[in-house]
Amino acid sequence: METKTKHILSFLLIAFFCAASAACANHRNRQNEKSGEQVINSSQKNRSEAGKLAEALRKKGISDKRVLTAIGNISRHEFIDENLRDFAYLDRPLPIEKGQTISQPFTVAYQSELLQLKPGEKVLEIGTGSGYQAAVLCEMGADVYSIERHQELHETAKETLRKQGYHPQLFFGDGYEGLPEHAPFDKILITAAPEKVPEKLKQQLKIGGWMVLPLGGRHGQKMTIVKRESETRFTESVHGDFIFVPMVEGTEK
Repeated sequence: METKTKHILSFLLIAFFCAASAACANHRNRQNEKSGEQVINSSQKNRSEAGKLAEALRKKGISDKRVLTAIGNISRHEFIDENLRDFAYLDRPLPIEKGQTISQPFTVAYQSELLQLKPGEKVLEIGTGSGYQAAVLCEMGADVYSIERHQELHETAKETLRKQGYHPQLFFGDGYEGLPEHAPFDKILITAAPEKVPEKLKQQLKIGGWMVLPLGGRHGQKMTIVKRESETRFTESVHGDFIFVPMVEGTEK
């Protein structure tokens, strides 16, 4: 009788633990499903916000569909501080580390449109910053080289871009020097304002290529295209007024 009772108690204990394990497993599954749903919903929301931003830029005059598609595909909030993420999809510049900014989306789109990129073109970006502009260029199919003078920004942008699935070639160095060892470039994009066109960068353009840069002093710049017509001949055209942080020589670790 005692043996029989022990068997019954053992059976009941096993049944209880199995039921408890199943309940825990079901709870974990529900938690995982809920977590997965939150990730999906968050991702969908971000895509929706990026899409709205692209549509707003279209209404402001950006007509290059590839630029708009790139803007609509990129999670801009990933390139800024968490405290500012509520402002990520507004058309405004935002502060980042080292006293720099992530440019206003319209400015990013406008500069990208002026490049008239073709897939596979080799592009040098001067001023990686947050990495957002590099992501746009990658989305457009460019072979991107980007140089940043602030080591902290260089390292942060590298990690952010990697996490977002972009793999441009990033360098820590002086933008005024460019990357002569990787020249010539089809296009060069400068995301800070020099007071005059950097001569070394002009020489790193291929013949037939061009550079887009905000040219001028602290009180405002003209968005300028510098085209290389031959070994020695360059032409310039102006495309509106902008305000950028100054382009500075040297590096900061």
